[in-house]
Amino acid sequence: MLKDHLLTEVTGNVLILTLNRPESLNAFSPEMIANLTKEIREIKEKPHIRAVVIKGSGRSFTAGGDVKSMGRASAGQLYDHVGRMNECILALDASEVPVIAAVHGFAAGAGFNLALACDLIIASEDSQFAMSFSQVGLISDGGGSYFLPKLVGPHLAKQLFFSAEPISAERLYQLGILNHLCPLDQLEEETFRLANKLANGPTKAYGMMKKLVSHSFTASLDEILEQERITQTLMASTEDHLEGVAAFKEKRKPEFTGN
Repeated sequence: MLKDHLLTEVTGNVLILTLNRPESLNAFSPEMIANLTKEIREIKEKPHIRAVVIKGSGRSFTAGGDVKSMGRASAGQLYDHVGRMNECILALDASEVPVIAAVHGFAAGAGFNLALACDLIIASEDSQFAMSFSQVGLISDGGGSYFLPKLVGPHLAKQLFFSAEPISAERLYQLGILNHLCPLDQLEEETFRLANKLANGPTKAYGMMKKLVSHSFTASLDEILEQERITQTLMASTEDHLEGVAAFKEKRKPEFTGN
């Protein structure tokens, strides 16, 4: 069924979203993207969700756009499709809880960009990434033109866009794009260790950190300093801050509640 293109599961305070078209390496379908956007947007109505994991079923994270369906869509249909992808990327950016991409196999094209739109990326050591758009005569969509140059600089970004060649997880880890690498047979365990750590952290502070980092790309130093001043004043009144201070004084581990 189409609704099964995205599987959802909640474990503790972690929402697990599994891209589920394994027969096509989890290539995006309209239903998959729409449901992914919906799930991310609805987190704000579910305070018990304090971290998210996006992963793929079968042999890969996701191959991105479905090449088999390309060339058949009208200009209007393609415009609308990219617009729906944009909504998903913006929902990830606006989410106030940490989102982890857990990558194995391939993350290609817009699938690579979906991972870049997440807050953290953990990948298996044998995984491969590719900005594969130029292979089919397209440009990057899904935010790649925004994310990649900021991570690696314009010259290397253009090389990766032009060549469309696969990049190893090890190379991306060295470039600082991947946060964690592990053997494939440890990926699930390491992903949920990281997700649970984040889910037990100061959720409101994480959400504000996300916003400040995003704003830093377009704001001046003066603007960021003022945003930090205002935000820090708000954070000082949260239960998590008071708990963190108390735990420090009592020499124990803090028990954050996300409030």
